[in-house]
Amino acid sequence: MTPIARAAGRLLNNGRNDGPPDLDELWRDFNRKLSGMFGGKSGGPSGPSGTGGGAPDMKGAGIGAGLIAGVVVLGWLASGFFIVQEGQQGVITSFGKYSKTVEAGFQWRLPYPFQAHEIQPVSQLRQVEVGRTSVVAATGLRDSSMLTQDENIVDIRFTVQFTIRDLRDFLFENRDPEQAVLLAAESAVREIVGKNTMDSVLYEQRDAIATDLVKSIQAQLDRLKAGIQIKNVNVQTVQPPEQVQAAFEDAFKANANREQLKNEAQAYANDVIPRARGESDKLREQAEGYKARVVATAEGDAQRFKSVLTEYQKAPQVTRDRLYIDAMQQVYSNVSKVMVDGKSGSNMLYLPLDKLLQQGSGSVTVSAPQPSTASEPTSLPNANDLRSRDNQRSRDGR
Repeated sequence: MTPIARAAGRLLNNGRNDGPPDLDELWRDFNRKLSGMFGGKSGGPSGPSGTGGGAPDMKGAGIGAGLIAGVVVLGWLASGFFIVQEGQQGVITSFGKYSKTVEAGFQWRLPYPFQAHEIQPVSQLRQVEVGRTSVVAATGLRDSSMLTQDENIVDIRFTVQFTIRDLRDFLFENRDPEQAVLLAAESAVREIVGKNTMDSVLYEQRDAIATDLVKSIQAQLDRLKAGIQIKNVNVQTVQPPEQVQAAFEDAFKANANREQLKNEAQAYANDVIPRARGESDKLREQAEGYKARVVATAEGDAQRFKSVLTEYQKAPQVTRDRLYIDAMQQVYSNVSKVMVDGKSGSNMLYLPLDKLLQQGSGSVTVSAPQPSTASEPTSLPNANDLRSRDNQRSRDGR
């Protein structure tokens, strides 16, 4: 029976012994077990209980204590190993002071209390909301309300997304980096809104405000050495106070209608003006063509008259006859009259000449016997008759 069991038996046996277990016996039992583990000899029987036991083996106890101390030291040294995951960075501090920054992988540092480490996700996208909806009792306005350049009040709420750029500055240069981002964003938005009018903030420059906020917040955090990189600013709501929101909505609808009408007018102008310009260019080209045709016709007529004059000067009678024949041919080609020769007989008088003339495009000259009438000529004059007639007119003129 082990000493612990015997001591427990004595505690349960109130008739023989009501005291605590024998500590000397417990020590001797521990010493015997330890000596047995490292090859030591146990002592002879001794003690008041009648069990045999000798003096403790100090050499074996020292070896066991050294082994235990070595295991403890190895465990203490092993506590300095740590793992940094992908997308994270670790900072090692020596007695609370910054030592170095380590990247992803299996890392080691001196165990506590000499060194410590802290791991932060540097690629994680963090977010801070700016513009609370709580109402200030003194003014009756929200915390997100601010004053514009034209002395109007506007409520603006947005979120700032950022990542860690420098882990050392993020942990040691500011007590609360996220609070620093919040304060920098509030300062930046009040500065930007204060430089713009109400209409610019609500409608015209709404998208540009987000870009300006990114630059302004980043500049302030760089001056604070916050170790933060601003990635994006998402403007959620930009609206006037609730008391005048209905009036601003009506004004916005009016502006939208104005822009719609302006666009329709511009579209109409883009449709009418090019067509008008095209029509004017068409008329101008037609006028130029008419001018060129008239001038060319006049020049051709003048040139033809000159050539006819030259021939007339050479042979006046022949030229007069030729001009007369051409003129009569041109006149009779445009009328529906049929001239027939009454001196020679022909059976073509029985043809439907009037219908043939209506179907055709030119005139038909038919030679056939026909009694002469006083109302219209019956035959074309020959060249001799024309010359004799011209001679008679010339004599009469003299």
